[in-house]
Amino acid sequence: MTGLLAPTSYTVDPWDPGYGVARGDELDGRESSARLDLDVELPASSWRALSPGGGALPGSVLFLDGVRRIDARVWVHGEGPEPLPGVIASLAAGLVRCDGAAQIIDVAVDRGLYAETGGDIETRHARYRFHRTPGGLDKLTLGVQGRLAALEVELANAWRQNSNVEDDLLVVDGPLRGRTHLARTVGYVKTHQKSYLQAQQAEVVATLGPGQRSPVFKMGTSWERLSWYLKLPSGASRAPWSAIVRLECSADLPAADAVALADVTARVLPRLASAPHKDPRAPQNLVPIGGLERQLRHRLGDAALLYRALRGALAA
Repeated sequence: MTGLLAPTSYTVDPWDPGYGVARGDELDGRESSARLDLDVELPASSWRALSPGGGALPGSVLFLDGVRRIDARVWVHGEGPEPLPGVIASLAAGLVRCDGAAQIIDVAVDRGLYAETGGDIETRHARYRFHRTPGGLDKLTLGVQGRLAALEVELANAWRQNSNVEDDLLVVDGPLRGRTHLARTVGYVKTHQKSYLQAQQAEVVATLGPGQRSPVFKMGTSWERLSWYLKLPSGASRAPWSAIVRLECSADLPAADAVALADVTARVLPRLASAPHKDPRAPQNLVPIGGLERQLRHRLGDAALLYRALRGALAA
């Protein structure tokens, strides 16, 4: 154990490290009532299912995703009268390029201690860098999620700085919050924990056919973005919103650029939908994302081995 500021010490919480750490669709775990502008592409009263037009396709499609695992929960004993909570987490982010074939082009693994006070922790198998994160458990979880988002951005920026493809499309798995500054980028949201649209527009989404999308609209909560819904090939399911995903891009884009981006996603993404016999989250969990997630979880390392090493290091 290195980098600790005496007299800091730790006690590992015996509870399951993953308890209560489910990742929500949003970085803040919840949405306030959304402010909607439904007239961006079509008047709200004229909403209808849209099929994508033609035009050039991107030179390559990049998929960016990350996974996280809580390796341990700890209590940090410092100079104060009460111990403070801490979270020890392993993160992995990766980038897949599709330009005829899918290929994982970069992976980064990051391990850290998230707490109000503490220091780096060195174990037999890994080093966990200290990230000062004031607040209770909710803030610690947000700290982990924020670090994962930053790690993903670092990967995307590094690849684009060295790539000779200037017309790629970057698909970020999950909401785009904190990453809206990335060019030619969309957020890909697989689940619908919130209902944003009014009844008339929601009925249009329910009627979408495979490869069709809703008109682009603007939504604002704690942040603003342009968004649209897309229907993937639905397989055997007949549920009204089966195979529906929501995509979003920066609210700073001109409406015409956002519409063009929406058309590109409607042409590119449906052909990458997963099949139910291969992925229980089909078709929303796209094939490149599913393959990347499996590789990233493998790169996190053996949870039991790391946990034992942590307990040994912190008890020393």
